[in-house]
Amino acid sequence: MSMSPQKYLRYLMLPNLFGTARTKEILQVNPTVLPQREEANEVKIFVYEYDAHSVHEYGAESVADCLHCKEGKYISWINIDGLRKNEVETICNDYGIHPLVIEDILSINQRPKFDEVDGILFCLLNMLYFNEQKKSIETEQISIILGPKYVLSFQEDSERDVFNPLRHRLKINNAKIRQRGADYLCYSLLDLIVDNYFIVMEKVSEQIEIVEEEVIRNANTRSLARINQLRKELIVLKRNFAPVRDLLNGIIRSESELLDEATTKYYKDVYDHIIQAYDLSENYRDIISSMQDLYINNVNLRMNEVMKVMAIVTCLLAPATVIGGIFGMNFETIPYIHNRWGFFLAVGAMLLIPLWMIRLFRKRGWF
Repeated sequence: MSMSPQKYLRYLMLPNLFGTARTKEILQVNPTVLPQREEANEVKIFVYEYDAHSVHEYGAESVADCLHCKEGKYISWINIDGLRKNEVETICNDYGIHPLVIEDILSINQRPKFDEVDGILFCLLNMLYFNEQKKSIETEQISIILGPKYVLSFQEDSERDVFNPLRHRLKINNAKIRQRGADYLCYSLLDLIVDNYFIVMEKVSEQIEIVEEEVIRNANTRSLARINQLRKELIVLKRNFAPVRDLLNGIIRSESELLDEATTKYYKDVYDHIIQAYDLSENYRDIISSMQDLYINNVNLRMNEVMKVMAIVTCLLAPATVIGGIFGMNFETIPYIHNRWGFFLAVGAMLLIPLWMIRLFRKRGWF
């Protein structure tokens, strides 16, 4: 199978081999500096209005087309894919969202969190995706606002999310989500996001298994690079799981009137899932640490084997060196110097002594 030059020439550069660019991407977060978000090239707005008997789904041309949902008799879900400052501020101001919440929606690299401000519940967290080509975890920030009879969700990417199962359930007449309020809709969104975490973890688990087998079979420098890459991806998982755990715990402890007591148990179920995901990520980290130790042990073992062979070869050549050195001295009188069999006796001794040494080494189990 042929390999393109771009695919293998990148391994000639050490930064590419060990993924230092990924390290910078993961760790370069400064909360004291407000990064500028680029305006989305495309904004998609989808509105779902429903009750127990009917559901209405439509795409809005602009945020102005869905402002009436606030006063409607239906439960409404407004999902905005792609963020532009003007659209976000327009809809948030109309719904009475606090300016600090608007700032969080428009910010980037935010830590997942939960806030209760001016009668609404605000959840900010990341959706995770696994990039099969780069073998890395990608994040997309999503903001969810729960109001009296509405849910607003803001996504960065207009092309992908994990909410398709929810959209299908909304179209089913007797679906549970159609029988309940907006707090259950918010739960459903969080549940799908957390469930998708396990799909990403399965992909990471597959990569761990591949690298582990590679380390056991034939460890090399590239194996160490892949171990290092997996350690970085686990940092991404931990950075998201721990705050989301606190987020869900905050919702469970909240005494907001927006949360029905019967719905709290569903949030507890999502909380149990994120606890399980966090524990699995810790297990993955332990496996990676063990794998790194295994790699180091394999390298040391290989080095010991090399040194062992070199030591044996040195020992076997020592008798020949001694004999050759003795008979190579420039003295007038040396035993067997004029004997016709002297040369053959010296060569025979050079061969027989190493053979005897090999037998002795094997008998003592030295190799």
